[in-house]
Amino acid sequence: MAIHKSVIKRQKQDVKKHERNTSVKSLLKTLSKKVEQAVEAKSAVTAKDALVKAMKAYDKAASAGIVHRTTASRKISRLSIKVGKIGAA
Repeated sequence: MAIHKSVIKRQKQDVKKHERNTSVKSLLKTLSKKVEQAVEAKSAVTAKDALVKAMKAYDKAASAGIVHRTTASRKISRLSIKVGKIGAA
């Protein structure tokens, strides 16, 4: 176990950061699932609303450094394609 004050503080900060990041990642997964469920139900309006919320959350997470910006972009793109397919059909 660490005995320096700075290391002890860093460990406390790491725990807080880990908990915060975990909750945000969990939220991202939940929002993605809501979009996919709306797509499966072929509800275009619900899917678009869920997509907007998911996009906003992914952009925020990317800007905070919780997920990489290209990962966020890729996930948003894939969800947008799925929503677009039910809109066209």
